[in-house]
Amino acid sequence: MGEVIHLKIAFICTEKLPVPPISGGAIQLYIEGILPYLSQHHEITLFSIKDPRLRDFEVKDNVRYIRLPGGDRISYVNSLKKVIRDEFDLIHVFNRPLSLVELSEELPNTKFSLSLHNEMFAPEKINDKDAKKCVARAEFITTVSKFIAEGVRKRCPEAEKKLKVVYSGVDINEYKAKWSEEGIANEKALKSKYHLKKYKVVLFVGRLSMKKGAHVLLKAMKKVMRRRRDVALMVVGSRGFGDNKPDEYTRSLQHIARRLRGPVVFTGFLKPTEICAYYDLADVFVCPSQWEEPLARVHYEAMAAGVPIITTNRGGNAEVVSGYGNGIVLKEYTDDEVLAGHIRYLLENPHKSLAMGMEGRKLAEDKFTWERAAKDLLEVFQTVRQ
Repeated sequence: MGEVIHLKIAFICTEKLPVPPISGGAIQLYIEGILPYLSQHHEITLFSIKDPRLRDFEVKDNVRYIRLPGGDRISYVNSLKKVIRDEFDLIHVFNRPLSLVELSEELPNTKFSLSLHNEMFAPEKINDKDAKKCVARAEFITTVSKFIAEGVRKRCPEAEKKLKVVYSGVDINEYKAKWSEEGIANEKALKSKYHLKKYKVVLFVGRLSMKKGAHVLLKAMKKVMRRRRDVALMVVGSRGFGDNKPDEYTRSLQHIARRLRGPVVFTGFLKPTEICAYYDLADVFVCPSQWEEPLARVHYEAMAAGVPIITTNRGGNAEVVSGYGNGIVLKEYTDDEVLAGHIRYLLENPHKSLAMGMEGRKLAEDKFTWERAAKDLLEVFQTVRQ
């Protein structure tokens, strides 16, 4: 990359969660990861929703934060319209193509771009007219996976030349390889805390919802635990961001768990900074997604910790596992018997598991750092003419 052209860029975060990611959120973590690198080259103003734990306005680490009333997308966009001006070289909108359309109508002389993290071009999310408006108005559209890019391309073939896949990243200094001194200490401390010193641990990290597939994993663990009494399941997450209130689905998971022969630990919601250490106690990480997942960031986290991955071939998940030697991709994503077999295989073949984990760590270091993600974005930003 040649000399970087300095730009004034506005980041428009979603109306769901604040930045920094004090309540979690994949998009919020993504933004936090890339900002330290981008802000070295560009003047960035970040618009996010208000949160009582954060100031409405602050400048921190060379980034200007402006936090506005949110709640729903329309009221958040209305708040943005009141404060945002034609002062930016580029307004980069995260995951809300409709918001890009509405804001660009308000600011016809400003350049816009879009960062897609979900299937926001699905017919139920945006109509044909607005989808085409968004593509026409966007200088470029970045996506977190080939799967998401292909969805846009199918809906709007004219987007072809504007699409750029920018895979997410992970902080390889924050996530310690499980064989490192810090990783071993994390494993020891957490196994002691949860009374799992004698157990191999299978790990799930994510929201507890039907589409994330924790129920499939629990049913698979029932079969694993019938044969092995030295295996435990650790379930990290809650029904929603910061929400530990039980619902029908989480109660059903608890019901299945009570009938298993081995320990099952439900941690509830943990802050992103707390989750890192939990990967170090895992012998196997499972992402049993049942929906067309854009590309769950838990894959990057498991890789960074050096944990072998079992994932499903739903959406973009396989893009960072298939062909890389860092895990197993399941085609039979609903079949708990098949999943149980793969879990047993990795537990019974520690040398193979270690090799997968080491390959994952190397992959995270080489291909999936935040610095690499930021460099990819910097190159795309350079295509914007002032």
